[in-house]
Amino acid sequence: HFYAIRMGDRTIGTSSSRLDTVPEGFALQDLTQLDLVAMGEAGQAVVRTSATLSQTLRMLDFDFQLQSAAGTFDASGVMEGDTLLRVRIDAGGGGAEEVAFRVQEAPLVSAMLPIRLAKGGELRVGRTLRFPVFDPSTVSNRVVEVEVLESAPFVLVDSAEVDVATGRWAPVREREVPAWRIAERYGGVEVESWIDEDGRILRSTSPLGFTLERTEFELARQARDDDRVRTEGELAAGGVAGDLIFSTAIQSNVPLDAAEGYDRLRFRLTGVELGGFDLDGGRQRLSGDTLEVTREGWEGIEPGYSLPYPRMDLREALEPEPLVQSGDPRIREAARAMVRQGGRIPTDPKVVAERLTRGVHQALRKEVVLALPSALGVLESGVGDCTEHTILYVALARSLGLPARTAVGLVYLEGAFFYHAWPEVWLGEWVAVDPTFGEAPAGAAHLRFLTGTLARQVEVARLIGTLGIEVVE
Repeated sequence: HFYAIRMGDRTIGTSSSRLDTVPEGFALQDLTQLDLVAMGEAGQAVVRTSATLSQTLRMLDFDFQLQSAAGTFDASGVMEGDTLLRVRIDAGGGGAEEVAFRVQEAPLVSAMLPIRLAKGGELRVGRTLRFPVFDPSTVSNRVVEVEVLESAPFVLVDSAEVDVATGRWAPVREREVPAWRIAERYGGVEVESWIDEDGRILRSTSPLGFTLERTEFELARQARDDDRVRTEGELAAGGVAGDLIFSTAIQSNVPLDAAEGYDRLRFRLTGVELGGFDLDGGRQRLSGDTLEVTREGWEGIEPGYSLPYPRMDLREALEPEPLVQSGDPRIREAARAMVRQGGRIPTDPKVVAERLTRGVHQALRKEVVLALPSALGVLESGVGDCTEHTILYVALARSLGLPARTAVGLVYLEGAFFYHAWPEVWLGEWVAVDPTFGEAPAGAAHLRFLTGTLARQVEVARLIGTLGIEVVE
């Protein structure tokens, strides 16, 4: 099957999905090609996913690849027995990582979820099920809830032909197929899809504003080519042309000149259910719908320990994890080089946190990257946006025994609030720093919604297009 991928009124990509029978059961192959604009720059990305499944649709193995100008990200995995998933990750930076996951049952790859629903005989309105899903882009397992919302006929473009007078393709026939509307939910994010009786997607919409719609290959390719020319013309003329970054920004009701200098700000948050977010705690206080952010007073911070951090209570914020290779000698040496002064490595956590903030800020060229980063890959490339700055900082900090984690939310910049990531380090309390902007501590115009790993970034998608922010002080 072939699909057009749209964002607003533009076709920004094409996708194909193929399901074959093989001796083991089934083989799935998906190919997606995207043209994206971010911060006024055009870029392309190609995503390939393949998986082998048993006759009962249990995942046997998978391979995932993302290619862009920034490089190639590869993740492949194989099930050993019923409870062990071994994954190999190569995100650049010289050498692959291998990670093993213990699972209660073999997870699905996300593309197989609606097929599993249909082939399992679960296409009944009102039915709600939960499935384990492995996301190779974040190298993480999650449980996805699926609900069958309704059943209705769906009109599908059946064929297309070329107009000899214009040389353009046009649909010539449609057909009606039985269809079911389903919702897939994870972390507060909901994706709605119409699927056919075999579980193949007819149309799907996501909170990010993307729509995937089945059509004929020639129609999808023609629409993509048309909009690529349109976008290139608008970019040449200085337009933003469906810019992924600018289109998700939230305009501020008041200008916050020199936003990094604010020590305290209050915001009224509207339009979304605030439950499930990490809004309250540390520098942030949530009262009803009003969030108060107070920048930590750097001089008054007393960490109460010397590096390396001596206790086990913050173990998760000290250990390596997929893509955060804090145990690698190259990360450790880079961290030591950034903080070393007079031939000595400081043991004061505040000194190390500040020097790493300045070091990462200076080390990376500021550029939007359409990639799935690893700390080693970022260290090698020296290029990145907030995600790359954050993942490198967290790895460097952990390598020196400084507990660090990722914060995800919004930051004010030039009249609007943009989705952003930055690190938090443990200095007797969690303190926000921002190596992207070189701030230690980060200013009060940083609104934290989530903490943890970069895998949680997907959860902020439920804010897009719905969250309202009013600066009240």
